Parts: sequence; C-alpha cells; structure tokens
Amino acid sequence: MSFASLGLSAPILQAIAEQGYETPSPIQAKAIPAILEGKDVMAAAQTGTGKTAGFTLPILELLSQGQRTQSNQVRALVLTPTRELAAQVGDSVATYGQHMPLRSTVVFGGVKINPQMMKLRRGADILVATPGRLLDLYNQNAVKFNQLEVLVLDEADRMLDMGFIHDIRKILAILPAKRQNLLFSATFSDDIRKLAKGLVHEPVEISVNPPNSTARKVQQWMCPVDKKQKSALLTQLIHENRWQQVLVFTRTKHGANKLTRHLDGEGIKAAAIHGNKSQGARTKALADFKAGAIRILVATDIAARGLDIDQLPQVVNFDLPNVPEDYVHRIGRTGRAGASGQAISLVSADEFKQLSDIERLTRQVLARKLIDGFEPVHDVPESRLDTRPPRPKKPKKPKQPNTGKEAASRPGQARKTSGKPKVFKPAARKPRNRPQTQ
Repeated sequence: MSFASLGLSAPILQAIAEQGYETPSPIQAKAIPAILEGKDVMAAAQTGTGKTAGFTLPILELLSQGQRTQSNQVRALVLTPTRELAAQVGDSVATYGQHMPLRSTVVFGGVKINPQMMKLRRGADILVATPGRLLDLYNQNAVKFNQLEVLVLDEADRMLDMGFIHDIRKILAILPAKRQNLLFSATFSDDIRKLAKGLVHEPVEISVNPPNSTARKVQQWMCPVDKKQKSALLTQLIHENRWQQVLVFTRTKHGANKLTRHLDGEGIKAAAIHGNKSQGARTKALADFKAGAIRILVATDIAARGLDIDQLPQVVNFDLPNVPEDYVHRIGRTGRAGASGQAISLVSADEFKQLSDIERLTRQVLARKLIDGFEPVHDVPESRLDTRPPRPKKPKKPKQPNTGKEAASRPGQARKTSGKPKVFKPAARKPRNRPQTQ
C-alpha cells in the first residue's frame, strides 16, 4: 500500500516523499480513508505509531477544497493536553502542508497571548491549541468557530487525567453542532467511552495495539535497589554503558530537580522539564537534548507527554508511576517506528505495589538484574503475575448528613436519643502539680 492509494493529492504526497516516507503505518492506513470519507473516528494508538500524521494528512486534504478562512475564524481545531504536544502537532501540520496555501497556528499557555491574538486575526485553517489558552482567546473574542469543520481531540486519555474535562465541555458547547469529530487516545478506557458518547456519532473504531500493550522491540528489565542508592546507581549505569541519550522519569517535580543537580555534580549534563518550568526553558531543554548538548532529560509524566524524540535508545523509570498505564506511555518513548530500545526501572521495596500493578496491566513479569555494589538492604518481594482483571474503581460514596454528636453540636439543635436520657456527670478534677517558684 502507498500513500497515493489513500487518496491524497500531489502537494501532500510531495511533502511525504521529502520526509522519506514510502508506505503508511497501520494507524495511517486505517484512519486516513475513514477521515477523508467524512466519518467520525475513534482511534486507539500508542505514541510512535504515526497517529499525528494519521489525522494531519487527511485534514490537510479536506481543507484544500472549500471556503476561504475569514478573520479570527478556524476551520479545523486540534486540542492537545500539553504545550509540547501542541508544538509537535503544529510542526507536523507545517511540514506536510508546506506546499499548500493553508494557514496554521499553534496556541498554548506559558507565553504572551498578544502575538497569538495577532496571528488569529488573519484566520487559521488549522488551529492547534491547549484547552486553557483556547478558552482565554475565545473569551477575548480572538477566535471564532462559525467556519469550523473538523475537531480533533488528541491524547484524550491524558486530557482526562490532567483534569481538562470541564474545559473540554466548555469548548464543545461553543462549537457548531455540525462538524466532523476525531478522537485519538492511547486506550479506550471507560472514561474515554463516556466522553465519546457526547462527542462522536456512529464512529469508525480503529485500534492498532492490543489494550495496554507495550512495544515488542523494547527490552524491559528492573533493578531492585534501595531508594537512597538510586541516584548513584543511575550514575553508574550511565557511565558503564556509555549512554549518550537517556529520558529519565521521576514522580515529582522536586525529584526531577534534585536528580538533575546530582547528575550535573557528577559531570553528566542533564536538564529537567516539568510543569513549574517556563515554556522557554522546556523548549530549550528539549532542543538541547535532541541536539546532543545534554545527555539526560529528566521529566515528569505530564511534561513528557507528547515529546517527539526519534531513535531514543533508553528510558529509565527512576520512580515507578502511581498509575500503571503511565508506564506504558513512558516506555513507548523508545522502540519507536520499528527501532529497538530498552526500558529500565529502578525499583525500591516501597514500590512493590506499583510494580505489581504494572505487571498485572502488561501481563508480564519484568526481568530482574542485581547490580554489584547496589544489592538492596530492603528486598523487593518476588513478583507473581496476577491474571485477574483489574477491579473497576468504586464510585465515591455521597456524603451523609451530619447526625449524632455532630448534629447536636449545632446551635438550636438537640440530639435525638432513644430510651432513658443520659445524666451528665462531670469528671472529677485532678489536682494540678504547680511548678515550684525559685
């Protein structure tokens, strides 16, 4: 199968050829024809499968025919959860649409809003945006949706994880009802299907990976190690294996900063990216990492979502994630586009539950490798694969009205009792030992 057989026009095929691609990936082969037919699409695809081009290419094709974009209007809207992913999608649109007379704009928070408002005055055939900044622009009348034809929710599962559901609902309420909807997610969880019910209509469902699967070409193993020894162990692994490019995941922003300082002190150039970093600092760190100016990029899960790094050989889980699905997203950064890679997890005894949840989700026990000099004092228990399906999360119980002592403490309210009333008896006072004066 070739890209030409999918119904794409010459300017797009030229841009694809200039990038060195000849045949579409599985997600592209399934999604592009469905989108060109004007159907709503729900697609489950992991990072590195070519999903961005899977919706970028057909949208460019659809918009090449049609009305001219008016001032402040948008014809296709792509919503992404993070600034980095928005920038990546924007680059994809610019790359594949370079031979077409279409305008595209990327907007996200963390930078000044006025330059973004100026760009939108000309209108945008394709607007890539994070939800918060999009609502800010809409509230200032800088963007309008009368001409909107296509809506894309990219990384929809991460949007829900990051608490964007309220912003998404606000955005859906201001968009025209007649539009084409495309929803891309790593998995089809219950929450995603619930969101999809009010979004897509008779969608074509596409899944190119088994649920919660990990890349086959990624070698996965873990090192049992005491928590206090993790930094030293990571330093030794980097030196001994002569790793030149490693993406390291920590659970917290503080942990990312602390590890970066440690690595710098050991003569290993490193940089951290997380939510507290400015957009300029995050962009520079990623650019330096890609260029080889720094060897280690330390990231939290939210900041790393959507990072586009080709040929990344190593991913290290310095801390295991609390949410097992995040492990799948993390190691999906390596072994991309058919390349091989390895994912190493440094696991301390207090992370055994997270380890068990990950192994249960991925249906495999991680191979263990003890490193000489770093044998843990507190052993990580041996894993036993739990093949039972994960239990669904129990809904939170509604708060009960105050009764008993709490109700009786309110002014003007008496506590109801059954039987004989209790007689209050004051407790006998104990004599206090007064300190002797000197």
